[in-house]
Amino acid sequence: MAKYMTLIYGQEDSRMAPDSPEMQQVYAAYGAFTEEITKAGAMKAGDALVASSMATTVRVRDGKTLTTDGPFAETKEQLIGYYVFECKDLDEAIEWAAKIPGAKNGSIELRPIVQM
Repeated sequence: MAKYMTLIYGQEDSRMAPDSPEMQQVYAAYGAFTEEITKAGAMKAGDALVASSMATTVRVRDGKTLTTDGPFAETKEQLIGYYVFECKDLDEAIEWAAKIPGAKNGSIELRPIVQM
């Protein structure tokens, strides 16, 4: 078995109001996906992230810690959440990643996790 990190990217500026019927459908879709992958035993972790405007970028240069408010880079899509799967192989991980609701209008980056 191998672990895979799935990074969910979407456009933050297209997010709907949290209490809107459309956003409630998104929450329901993620809830159903999370329940399915948990029951299958492949779910290891997962969370949504606050807006990238709340990010802090940390760098160490010449022994000094430097912090910058906001995201590392401005992009069309922002990192909005993640899951960690444990799957038998890449093909199984791709099958799960394709079921993530954000894949329909954003993108999912799938990476194997280095086992240390």
